[in-house]
Amino acid sequence: MPIYAYKCASCGHAKDVLQKMADAPLTVCPSCGAESFSKQLTAAGFQLKGSGWYATDFRGGSGGASAPAAAGTAATSDAAAAPAPAVADSGGASAGGCGTSCACH
Repeated sequence: MPIYAYKCASCGHAKDVLQKMADAPLTVCPSCGAESFSKQLTAAGFQLKGSGWYATDFRGGSGGASAPAAAGTAATSDAAAAPAPAVADSGGASAGGCGTSCACH
C-alpha cells in the first residue's frame, strides 16, 4: 500500500497516511477539523538505475527477442566449429597482420 502525504490548507498540519489506492482521499483535517485536508504531490520514494530489464534476461520465456538471439548464437557456434584457418599453421601474418603470437590466435 502506498503512503500519501496530506496537508491542511487551514492550519498547515501535515501527515503521511498509509492507504489503499482504491480508498477515497481524506478531506477532514485530524488537527483542526476543517475540510481542507488534501493530498500533496510528492516525489517517488525510489529510483530505477541501471540498464533495465530485457526479454533476454530470463531463459525459457516466450519473448520474441529470444528467437533472434538463438539464431545469432547458432551462427557463431557454426563459425567456431569450422576448421581453423591455415594462417596459424604457416606461422606467417594473418589477413589482419597480427601474426600467431597475439592473444587472438
